[in-house]
Amino acid sequence: MAQTLQSQLATDILLRINAQGMAIGARLSERSLAEALRVSRSPVRTALRQLADQALIDPHPEGGFVVGQAALKIKPAELNDVSPDEAVYLRIAQERLDGLLPARVSENELMRRYGVTRSQLGDILRRISNEGWMERLPGHGWEFSEAMTSPAAYAQAYRYRILVEPACILEPDFQVDEAALRHCYAEQQALVKGEIERVSPAQIFDANTRLHETIATCSGNAFILDSLRRINRVRRLMEYRKAVDRKQALRRCEEHLVLIDLLLANKLAKAADMMREHLTAAAREKQGKVSASRR
Repeated sequence: MAQTLQSQLATDILLRINAQGMAIGARLSERSLAEALRVSRSPVRTALRQLADQALIDPHPEGGFVVGQAALKIKPAELNDVSPDEAVYLRIAQERLDGLLPARVSENELMRRYGVTRSQLGDILRRISNEGWMERLPGHGWEFSEAMTSPAAYAQAYRYRILVEPACILEPDFQVDEAALRHCYAEQQALVKGEIERVSPAQIFDANTRLHETIATCSGNAFILDSLRRINRVRRLMEYRKAVDRKQALRRCEEHLVLIDLLLANKLAKAADMMREHLTAAAREKQGKVSASRR
């Protein structure tokens, strides 16, 4: 049976509780979860109620929910089997990149092609829309956004990032957001301590882009942040296309921890140099994999 959006969110919330080492009784903020999972607060609220009904989290006397003891007993490895919805989601991404899906498709065409109900497809399309690589047309049609479907475009994106992301740390209005960076630090540290072997490629991608976009936000330059978000939205498909080298991913997360430490210490020039080295090495590794995946 295919998972609903709320069921998938419930799984993601449990994974975050475990990855961040949240303590029993820690508050679960609807707003923070919605921002982290890139959805509205309504499905997050439903997912939290679902977890409460399963006694995995507990209601708080003043409203909302807190981490329950049972949530900490769930092993992330038990949650990461690819659900039917996830399988369809990945097939849509793969077949679009392979040129098997046209730029515009109808819901009826997608339902027939993937053997799903309209309700199931709706959850999948909402997720894709939230990630920014597909948008609804009038009626029941959908259109794919421009995506980086070639190694050349992927390389250009990284060259742009190498130019812009180190420079954003040296912007005159750059202000370290300690709370946001410490949140990213906890995510990266959890990955380094073992979660990198268990979480999905999508979760690794989201944790890493969250850090880079947080740093761009610190720059105070809205144009830098907007351009990076646009690149990450279209880069997502290329990232999903290739297999994750978890050893390389671990090394990048370790570099992220060093980068965050430099920012928190206000060593901005060193942080900018570190960012340039980090992106240059990542580009060299990833572009080779993207080229190989096209053969």
